[in-house]
Amino acid sequence: MEGGGIHSTEGGDSTAFKECLSLSWKNPFVLRLAFSAGIGGLLFGYDTGVISGALLYIRDDFNSVDRKTVLQESIVSMAVAGAIIGSAIGGWLNDKHGRRTAILVADFLFFIGAVLMASAPNPSVLISGRVFVGIGVGMASMTSPLYISEASPAKIRGALVSTNGFLTTAGQFLSYLINLAFTKAPGTWRWMLGVAGLPALLQFILVLLLPESPRWLYIKGREEEAEAVLRKIYPPQEVEEEIQSMKESTEKDSLEKDSSEKITFLKLLQTKATRRGLIAGVGLQIFQQFVGINTVMYYSPTIVQLAGFASNQTALLLSLVTAGLNAFGSIVSIYFIDRTGRKKLLVISLCGVAVSLGVLSAVFHETASHAPAVSATETSRFAPYTCPDYSSVGPSPDVWDCTKCLKASSPGCGFCSSSTKNKLLPGACLISNNTVKEGCHGEDREWYIRGCPSSFGWGALIGLALFILFFSPGMGTVPWIVNSEIYPLRLRGVCGGIAATANWISNLIVAQSFLSLTEAIGTSSTFLIFGVISVVALFFVLVCVPETKGLPFEEVENMLEGRALQFKFWKR
Repeated sequence: MEGGGIHSTEGGDSTAFKECLSLSWKNPFVLRLAFSAGIGGLLFGYDTGVISGALLYIRDDFNSVDRKTVLQESIVSMAVAGAIIGSAIGGWLNDKHGRRTAILVADFLFFIGAVLMASAPNPSVLISGRVFVGIGVGMASMTSPLYISEASPAKIRGALVSTNGFLTTAGQFLSYLINLAFTKAPGTWRWMLGVAGLPALLQFILVLLLPESPRWLYIKGREEEAEAVLRKIYPPQEVEEEIQSMKESTEKDSLEKDSSEKITFLKLLQTKATRRGLIAGVGLQIFQQFVGINTVMYYSPTIVQLAGFASNQTALLLSLVTAGLNAFGSIVSIYFIDRTGRKKLLVISLCGVAVSLGVLSAVFHETASHAPAVSATETSRFAPYTCPDYSSVGPSPDVWDCTKCLKASSPGCGFCSSSTKNKLLPGACLISNNTVKEGCHGEDREWYIRGCPSSFGWGALIGLALFILFFSPGMGTVPWIVNSEIYPLRLRGVCGGIAATANWISNLIVAQSFLSLTEAIGTSSTFLIFGVISVVALFFVLVCVPETKGLPFEEVENMLEGRALQFKFWKR
């Protein structure tokens, strides 16, 4: 096992998942540790998913949010900004005070943020709560996989760290269920956001009952405590091998410390293994975000509405399907990660993601090209509320369609569909407000303000489903696994913090720009950009990411020291 007891072989690879189940049955402590720490992933996933549904109702409660795209993006992205701070602090906190302490601090901050969001009287307090939640999520996102990794046998390390990914996707799925459950409750979005405090409280209690990471204990000179934890994880005959392995790793790190305790970014880059590890780890985290995953998770209901499904409840229900597929993909990852390997999963994942984004781009292009026309006759039925931009140019059905109507901005306008059952027939272009919305619904019509009626809507859902199915098993979980095992022991916290910070900065850029991009260049072109980035990511993986399947931490470091560029992803 870890430290040289077990090495990867073909026969071993085929039974890795079975060994994971067998070990969990024989030693439930390991599984309890993995799931308790993995609740950090649940927090991450819940927050990602819940805001996408809550935002639909926050817009209804706060008119300023409904009118300003920037404010909507801020509510989403301020949690990401907090996560950047949390992951940066988390790297230092992990190395200074331990993995367990970092998780407890993260839970406390997340709980405070959930309370602030649920009780927010205005958008400013809501955004403040999002920042607190983000700091907690940022800390947990890099600490949970690190903690699980350091307390897992090498043979099944990937599968156990994947439980963190599974709980992330389970959190997203749970958030959509809760969103649906509270759609009719008073204070809809307050319940959605407030419930987030419960898993944080649960993890705080569970982690109090867990020990610190044995590797952190050992490098801090607490050898007896480290040995006691190892005896709970490994069979007696393998504990000495683990201790010897940690001793050798710690001695090597001590030599590299030489004259200074202070770790600088420049010093990290001067060490070949660390530099190569950071290139692979940070690169994977950046590409994970720039292929567009969190546009799907943060804005999934909005994307569904852009595809032509007007109802909030319908958008949430259809988004639940994508969240379920995401959870399914993470289960696939648990099965294949120690059997197929990290790099193969990444390559397969990115090939599928590129194709899926191409499908989405084509579908949204066709949706925009075949939008229903604006009818002067239909619009005249709501004469006092005609969109001013439409009135100023005169009724021109050949020029004005639903897409152009929704782009009107002085003031914002919406499209009231045809009174017939066929929503693709010409409709009315009207001022967007609650009075007009209710009047449109009163005539048994659909009211559209984010997307137009379309016969291609189901194509967008198929594209989203394919995107999630390909993304989740590979790019969804592997970057976190690789970052938990690719760095030298003494630097694992700070390097993991750097990579997580890069992830959250990339997340912030994507989250803050997605809606603005769709308004500026269109949804089709936005997804096309993500598709091009996924092709670039594929070449990056082929060139820069090593295979770490089944390797003890020390062998990973040795491999990076002497590794040349390798295009053959089927070989280590």
